[in-house]
Amino acid sequence: MSLEITFLGTGSAFPSPARGASALVLRREGQCWLFDCGEGTQTQLMRSHLRAARITKIFITHLHGDHIFGLPGLLCTLSLQTDPDASKAPVDIYGPLGLRSFLWRSLELSHSQLLFPYTVHELVPTRDQCPPEEFKDFSGWDRDEALPQGPPGRVLHLDPGEDSYLLVEDEQLVVRAFRLFHRVPSFGFVLEEKPRPGKLNVQKLKDLG
Repeated sequence: MSLEITFLGTGSAFPSPARGASALVLRREGQCWLFDCGEGTQTQLMRSHLRAARITKIFITHLHGDHIFGLPGLLCTLSLQTDPDASKAPVDIYGPLGLRSFLWRSLELSHSQLLFPYTVHELVPTRDQCPPEEFKDFSGWDRDEALPQGPPGRVLHLDPGEDSYLLVEDEQLVVRAFRLFHRVPSFGFVLEEKPRPGKLNVQKLKDLG
């Protein structure tokens, strides 16, 4: 399994002509996984050797603007480059509770219609992830509203035994989120490669004693 990381933006809060807001891409076997999507991410993608159309998963660490303001625009640009395909696998988006509402409202208010499916998997934070006065409970948002076009997705709760959230698991790796302390609830992501059985040349070991 080969992994390649490309930093698209390493700025903090204030983008500049030479340094974009937070975003990086992990390329894995032809797929691109995007971590955070600050303002200008799609422009940085165009300057890179990466193909935005290969993005299959997006991970958002927290809901500060310099980590999410580029997301609605990026999705719209991807849609302009996409042919409608009902069989296309959805783009999976992972992030804190409230991300689904932010995306749905941004796209709805701007009359944006995506030509590809996407799902939003929300991580439910705990109150000790930020100062008490900064914690906002988004669990009741949109509860009484009909969201006929709202994206589907899971609501993920902390696994007390693992002290983390299981996001992705396949034959090669496991992706988990863990809690970080910040001014708002934040998450870090860990990609753990599964053990791979090695090959043992028994005869050569015997020959070497």
